[in-house]
Amino acid sequence: MNKREFLGMASVGALVAAFAASRMMNRGAAEEATAGTTFSVQMTDAQWRAKLNPESYEVLRKGATERPGTSPLLKEHRKGIFACAGCDTPLFDSSTKYDSKTGWPSFWQPLPNTTIRRPDFTIARPRTEILCSTCGGHLGHVFDDGPKPTGLRYCMNGDALTFKPAAA
Repeated sequence: MNKREFLGMASVGALVAAFAASRMMNRGAAEEATAGTTFSVQMTDAQWRAKLNPESYEVLRKGATERPGTSPLLKEHRKGIFACAGCDTPLFDSSTKYDSKTGWPSFWQPLPNTTIRRPDFTIARPRTEILCSTCGGHLGHVFDDGPKPTGLRYCMNGDALTFKPAAA
C-alpha cells in the first residue's frame, strides 16, 4: 500500500467513525426531546419482549424500520382503526390511509392527541420521528410530501400497528 492509498483509507475510516459517533450523539439528543415525558403504559424491557413479537419489539422499543413492502397492512382497505401494537391505543382512522407508493402504511393525519413528534438525527438528514403518546413506542416518521388536506405523510411501520375493523 502506498502513501496515497493509506491516507485515503484513513480518511474513509475517520468519516465512518465520525458518522457513527454522530448517530449515537444525535439519538441521545432526540431522546432528550421526550425526557421527562411520562407514558401511561410502562413496562420493563423483559415485559415488552414477552408481550411483542420480535419484529414489533425491534420497531416499537428499539426504533427499527421494517423492510418496505413487507407489511400486510399495506393491503388493508377496510374501514376501521389502526392502533399501537404495543398498547392498543387507537392512532389512525382508515379514512386517512392512502397508498404513498413507499412500501409502508401511510396516513395523512393521526387521531387527535395520540402521537408525539420528536426530532430524529439518526441518518444524514434530519427527520421527525412519531411516537405513540401512550407507551412511547416508535411508530415511524412524518414527512411533508403527503396529500391534501394536511400535506403530511405519516410513514408508519406496519409492525408497530394493529388493525381493528369497524363494526358491520
